[in-house]
Amino acid sequence: MNRLVTDNHKTGRDALKLLNESHGIVAPVLFVLENQRIIGSLTDGDIRRGLLAGLQIDDSIEKFLNKNFRYFTENNWGKSEIIQLKKLNIRFVPELNFEGNFVRILDLENQNASLPLSAVIMAGGKGERLLPLTQNTPKPLLKVGDKPIIEHNIDRLIKFGINDIYISVRYLAEQLVEYFGDGRDKGCNIYYIFEDEPLGTIGALSKIENLKNENVILLNSDLLTNIDYEDFFRVFKEENAAMAIASTPFDINVPYAVLEFSEGKNISTFKEKPKYTYYSNAGIYLIKADLLNRIPKNEKHDATDFLNGLLSDGFKVISEPIHGYWLDIGRIEDYFKAQEDIRYINL
Repeated sequence: MNRLVTDNHKTGRDALKLLNESHGIVAPVLFVLENQRIIGSLTDGDIRRGLLAGLQIDDSIEKFLNKNFRYFTENNWGKSEIIQLKKLNIRFVPELNFEGNFVRILDLENQNASLPLSAVIMAGGKGERLLPLTQNTPKPLLKVGDKPIIEHNIDRLIKFGINDIYISVRYLAEQLVEYFGDGRDKGCNIYYIFEDEPLGTIGALSKIENLKNENVILLNSDLLTNIDYEDFFRVFKEENAAMAIASTPFDINVPYAVLEFSEGKNISTFKEKPKYTYYSNAGIYLIKADLLNRIPKNEKHDATDFLNGLLSDGFKVISEPIHGYWLDIGRIEDYFKAQEDIRYINL
């Protein structure tokens, strides 16, 4: 989005050229910076109105500016604010930090929210149940549709404004590092946690220092899901929970009539071919970052160990069901199902 930003040393003519070069963008706009602060926005309509008012095309760009531009404050907006601006046919909005300095330009066609979260993606496993596909390729880099499984997850995190992303790597780690680099190409920050030995499903978090945010989202790399992270985070905050676990329904259909007893041999109910719904762990967690110091350093530690420790010590742990699509790509048949499903789901 750097092509939508310029500095205040340009002229009206320069601005018009930049707007004209915004190929593929309907109703292009420029945001003008002075010392990292946006001082106004500019469209070709603003230039036209300036010329009709007597300005010259080579006058300073500042004379043409609209200084009543819309903006978001970092980590302080979501779906409702996006809907309001879309009703005004506004697509591009600058995001400013709390000091008022420019952070980035948001494309509201591709953004859902700006959540104050750091993310950790567990991507160190060998994926043995997916052999031979994982013989020379780490499971997270197996393609679903036109891009790797893990890239679908990273892109969805970015869509919700989660831009500090840690990836825990071990098996064929160099391939993941080479593919994503530092995240610059995706407009995010990607860091790597190298596991010398398997640390379980949460142990790698003990190696992270100085997290930027007060809460962290942890997920497995082999998930395909369109979970609404904003709703998940909202419930987590409203409940003031120490940890939230995303869950997914699992139905069991009994093919026979089921008898239920009140006591002894006395039948209380008789259900014909009932269906029972249980909620399973979906492999996505929200955790207060200050609780990560409970994870032992450089030791194998699973999410179940962490969860049971919180419950034993009286912390509040909640579950929130995923209302959209979810698939754990753990087996060959799951991988082929994902190839079919990706054609119909909106990630």
